[in-house]
Amino acid sequence: MSRNISYNTADQNDIIAFLGAGELTKDQQRILGNVRKYAEAHQADLERQGVDWGLTVPEALDHLIAGRADSDAECAGNAYYTALQKIIDRSGSDPYQLGTFSKPSTFFGLMDDELRRLGVPADLLPGDFLFAGPPDGIPFPIPYPVDGSPDIGRLPLAKAKPAADAYRAVLDRVDSAFSYELGQLAGQLEFEHDEWWSAQSIDWYSQDTIFFSITG
Repeated sequence: MSRNISYNTADQNDIIAFLGAGELTKDQQRILGNVRKYAEAHQADLERQGVDWGLTVPEALDHLIAGRADSDAECAGNAYYTALQKIIDRSGSDPYQLGTFSKPSTFFGLMDDELRRLGVPADLLPGDFLFAGPPDGIPFPIPYPVDGSPDIGRLPLAKAKPAADAYRAVLDRVDSAFSYELGQLAGQLEFEHDEWWSAQSIDWYSQDTIFFSITG
């Protein structure tokens, strides 16, 4: 089954602040209202497909806001990751598409091997951040989806330009099986770096992370 990778930018602390924080601010309540609408719409789509995770996405959202992810449903991780992704989606920028891949973990794992061979630092390898998981700092464990979908990745915006530069430096030597996707990724990371850098003088701007959503 093909899987789609999209991304947006957000403040990691804004995401974590929703999870078990207690009383929410008016702005958080407004955002949460939008998150809940998208969670309900996603659940309705699952039900149309006959998919039952044993925990609905709105229920999973309520758990996360309450500061827990302790459902014993077999597919609870799928619901929790989906609910968390809704929070990320509504707390950051509009989403962009990275691409559609038949087996992204395999493809980017092989790309990582190739880039590692060419000397790209381990902390800049695409597979490392595309599948990095939920943000650091969440005060409780979230179970992983049983089939690995959806999945979440993240890269600090401060690393976007170093990663792009590292990819550009080896682009003429990388195996042709990866050259197009690597060039596309470098271009998108350069764009996000430029947007982030140009916004540093804006008082209210605090986005610090590129979040990746892998669904399918």
